[in-house]
Amino acid sequence: MRPKNSGTKQLFENPILEKLSRTHIAVPVTMFFVSGAVLGWYAFTYTDLSNALIGTLFGVGAITFTFIEYWVHRSVYHIDPTTEARAKFQYVAHGVHHEYPKDKTRLAMPPLLAIVVAVTLFSVFFVLMGEAAYAFFPGFIWGYASYLLVHYAVHAYAPPKNFLKQLWINHAVHHYKDGNAVFGVSSPLWDYVFGTMDTMDKSKVSENL
Repeated sequence: MRPKNSGTKQLFENPILEKLSRTHIAVPVTMFFVSGAVLGWYAFTYTDLSNALIGTLFGVGAITFTFIEYWVHRSVYHIDPTTEARAKFQYVAHGVHHEYPKDKTRLAMPPLLAIVVAVTLFSVFFVLMGEAAYAFFPGFIWGYASYLLVHYAVHAYAPPKNFLKQLWINHAVHHYKDGNAVFGVSSPLWDYVFGTMDTMDKSKVSENL
């Protein structure tokens, strides 16, 4: 289970765009953990939400993120390249990661794009939920930050010798055995729900990690 390519690949001729397409993992992880903490503090301090409701909304937000993670990975990042435009989008958004899975600078959405997406999502949640969004969204973006840590770890480090090793095995199956299965990275929950968990014997995959 070894990647076909190591190193990296230039996506854009424009050096500014090329630079913006990359990030150190610490940047988005710090950005979203801190943002989530600030929003959570605001929920406790300035809203009428009870502590129990804040905790519940936080948990629902985190679980909701695992579904969005699964759905985006399956339906957006692995969109069928039926047209030239779709093929180009798929490659830039995700295909290059499958081609160069060890490129540590492209294991997360670029920060500027991530900020735009996060602000847009919070705005939508606020319109739908009102002040409850201050408790729901921290769970959602902490879920995203946790996903980033898991995704980085499974590509950058050897698997641990405990139950977490299964996350490494699952993602290795997706990358190196069947790209149409095992879309969950931080959690296999939705792969089981929607029947996309690969049922192959994973012992050989485990041996090669």
